[in-house]
Amino acid sequence: MATNSILQESNSFPAAGTSQLAITGMNCASCIGRVEKTLRQVPGVYSAQVNLATELATVHYDPGLGTEADLVAAVARAGYRARPQAPPFSSRSRFHALSQASRPSMQVLAAVLLTLPLVLPMLSSLVGRHWMLNGWLQLLLATPVQFWLGARFYRGGWSALKAGTGNMDLLVALGTSAAYGLSVYLLLFGGARGPELYFETSAAVMTLILVGKWLESRARYQALRSLQSLRPDRARVRRDGGDQEMALEQVEVGDLVVIRPGERVPVDGVVREGSSHVDESLLTGESLPVGKDVGDEITGGAVNQDGLLLVETRSVGNETTLARIIRLVEHAQAVKPPIQRTVDRISAVFVPVVLVVALLTLLGWALVEGDWQQALLNAVAVLVIACPCALGLATPAAIMVGTGTAARHGILVRDAEALERARHVTIVAFDKTGTLTEGRPRLVALQPMDISATQALALAAALQRGSEHPLAAAVLAAANEQGLAETHATEVRAIPGQGLTGHIDGSGLALGNDRMLQSLGLAPGALQREADALMAAGNTISWLARVDEEPRLLAMLAFGDTVRVSSRAAVQSLQVAGVRTVLISGDNPASARAIADRLGIDEVHAQVLPGDKAAIISRLKWDGRVAMVGDGINDAPALATADVGIAMGSGTDVAMHTAGITLMRADPRLVAAAIAISGRSSRKIHENLFWAFIYNVTGIPLAAMGLLNPVFAGAAMALSSISVVLNALLLKRWRPDDFLLEEQ
Repeated sequence: MATNSILQESNSFPAAGTSQLAITGMNCASCIGRVEKTLRQVPGVYSAQVNLATELATVHYDPGLGTEADLVAAVARAGYRARPQAPPFSSRSRFHALSQASRPSMQVLAAVLLTLPLVLPMLSSLVGRHWMLNGWLQLLLATPVQFWLGARFYRGGWSALKAGTGNMDLLVALGTSAAYGLSVYLLLFGGARGPELYFETSAAVMTLILVGKWLESRARYQALRSLQSLRPDRARVRRDGGDQEMALEQVEVGDLVVIRPGERVPVDGVVREGSSHVDESLLTGESLPVGKDVGDEITGGAVNQDGLLLVETRSVGNETTLARIIRLVEHAQAVKPPIQRTVDRISAVFVPVVLVVALLTLLGWALVEGDWQQALLNAVAVLVIACPCALGLATPAAIMVGTGTAARHGILVRDAEALERARHVTIVAFDKTGTLTEGRPRLVALQPMDISATQALALAAALQRGSEHPLAAAVLAAANEQGLAETHATEVRAIPGQGLTGHIDGSGLALGNDRMLQSLGLAPGALQREADALMAAGNTISWLARVDEEPRLLAMLAFGDTVRVSSRAAVQSLQVAGVRTVLISGDNPASARAIADRLGIDEVHAQVLPGDKAAIISRLKWDGRVAMVGDGINDAPALATADVGIAMGSGTDVAMHTAGITLMRADPRLVAAAIAISGRSSRKIHENLFWAFIYNVTGIPLAAMGLLNPVFAGAAMALSSISVVLNALLLKRWRPDDFLLEEQ
């Protein structure tokens, strides 16, 4: 099946020397910087990247110099908690943990219940009703919020101070402590019904932040749920003559799994009994159901529609297609795009600057106005509004939702940099065979000279036997259809960019393209006119020749490959978007030009040797950002050279391991869709960063000027984090069919 090829583990996934750690306790962009800095100081660590949205740290290190335990200990010294992500079912278990975090905790409920009586008088004053709780009762309600429910902020702030840095926890702890301390002072020296108290300020800020964090967890859970929910928890297994339901973790390779109509397929396997149609749309983006019969492979996560299937398990748990897709998406979410690294550098100095601004606000108001009470409240508002939570979430939230949405529509993005670069693509270069065509050529004509057609086919088949080239498969298929006896060649040698040579019964033979014919000093002669006509129709020509003392031409073979029905629409979709299209093919110029004209491609490079594809991509990069689309081993250098490599999911593992983006179904229209989701995700990143910065840029001056109440500052800070996550979640509404041209 097409998806299986994605499914070989590549160097994108954690291996020896790479660890993923689940980090808890992070709140803002400053936390990210501190954890990364601490991890990079561990001996043997090459790199460390932390993602606030997924709460994961990806660390590359030398196992000979450090251990996973050293990494966990380093995170603990920084004031956070870490645990290794165990490979089996790690995504599933983390999904369940996030699901639990998305539910209101007792602490959040307690904070709301304790704070509500404190803020009701303030809210009632907005409608002309003035009343106030007794000061000692306010103290009784605010104290558990401040020191029990808000203990996490004190712990985080103290850890930051010990590490010589600042973070959101420190700002919240300082700001709320100042408001709480001022209220206690006024209560003690002003009386229970004396001056106005500010217990509601400290309690409301704490509660708003706790509620905001819960809403963030809920939004992250919603973003991950779409992929994780494709994996069932249980399976019905036929053992000892009976069917028994069991946890998915108990299913073993070789087990026969019973899948009823309407059920989701729990494992990867092969159909042994029954026939049905399955819906794979949430795995490959393919909208139409796919028929499955005995012997067909089936992928976990698909939905069985209308028949009872008995499937022999081939892969379970962490080795299934779905599990690998989820890990690939998580890997893409863990890698930072360049814009996030810039944000992290800004965040590293942000908190110290805010502390200075708060101190200047305090001193300025106190010295100019002489009102230390108002000065302290304004400084508290500065500390609270400035919390950089939204900055830390702006980019990873959009990456998380964007890559997840792309995966649901059959576009797998290996890393965030590929997602960011794809939006700048102005030139798309296509390989021909297997990309714009089906990649299953057939022998459409054979014209012998001096020998019979049967003899020519038998010789060509003998030379091609054992080869994995698509043209070899076509020759062997034709030989099998005619029932020709197997003949084996000896001393077979491939000549890159030309063909191959070998010996049969002592005679030297060659089978290859025009370049090989020229190297032998032979000419097509009377076959030239027929060859030209076949090439003009888009067919590929090969020549069979004897290469003994006097080389001579034996036969002409013509191969035709079916153009994918969606190829023309794919090219037109790109051109409508202003992208230039290029065809790079090792085929002869006439065949390549025929395909290009048929599809409307702008530029053609034909008879290109495998090693020269990368050179053409390099030249194209002088004119703009280039994406290369291919599926074969010979495309790998070009895929690596391009700004963005895009591999077809039906191609080779080498191509997909090299490419930054893999298309899970063989539809070249997804190239335009990949560029589109890249642009949409990048736009969300910039929107999020705008909102994150605008809160701080406008809020800090307003707070410093005394125009922002600390409670409203806390609400605005919490709202900023929630807004960037909700804005990112709008990406879930993206559909490739909304703008792609239909197949023609």
